[in-house]
Amino acid sequence: MAECLSEIADAGGPVDAKEELLEECESIWKQMEECQSKLMLLGTDTPLQSDAKLSLLMLRWKTLTVDYRWWQARNPEIISTNPDVLLELGKEELQKVKSDLDTVLLAVQLKNKKLEADLEREQQWCEEQEQMLDTLNKAEEETKTQVEQPSTESLKIRGFDELKNKIMTLKTYRKELLSALGEFLDEHFPLPEIGENTKNKNSSAEPAVELITIQEILEILINKLMTTPHDPYVTIDESFWPPYIELLLRYGMVLRHPEDPKRLRLEAFHK
Repeated sequence: MAECLSEIADAGGPVDAKEELLEECESIWKQMEECQSKLMLLGTDTPLQSDAKLSLLMLRWKTLTVDYRWWQARNPEIISTNPDVLLELGKEELQKVKSDLDTVLLAVQLKNKKLEADLEREQQWCEEQEQMLDTLNKAEEETKTQVEQPSTESLKIRGFDELKNKIMTLKTYRKELLSALGEFLDEHFPLPEIGENTKNKNSSAEPAVELITIQEILEILINKLMTTPHDPYVTIDESFWPPYIELLLRYGMVLRHPEDPKRLRLEAFHK
């Protein structure tokens, strides 16, 4: 009560309200003093007989019981009916409530800041996980693409293998053609007899020149044309049997050099 009065006085409250409140406090204090005096007088009475004393104690007990029940059922009384006093007391209570609410607000703000920090950290972690997931998805797609579509290096290797197989096939086919050509030429164009090979020699003591087959002549001309296409002519000697040369010239398979009849070349059928 003293604190409330001091706050009212400090706040510059009305003087009448202060005096009225002091008067009420003094009246209550006087009532308390009177009750205290009565109790002191009762304590100094002459001791009574045992029955009378018991009756008195029972009466006091009943009185105290009634007072106790009355105080339990009694509603608190307003200290003062003065509106200025009530206004100041209300302000004091509002200040206390405001202080409590400020404390609660500060605690809530701190908790919100902590929750915001946690949320930001969780969002950052979520973004990192999403980026990692996107990277893994891209890697998976690239792997699927590489599995479904062979790489350029694989295509090069496959093309090289196919070309190698074709070359091997061509070589095998060439051997078969040369073998078939050799069999055909051996059957239809055999080597001449030894007597024919030496009939035009001046001296019979000289050794006979070994003639080459028409197949060998064609192979020499073909190799010369393929290895040195800029100079495809071959100089013939006595090992080239003249009837074979004439046969090849007649059917247009070989051509003579325009300036040197001893040089022959194969007709470029591949051009």
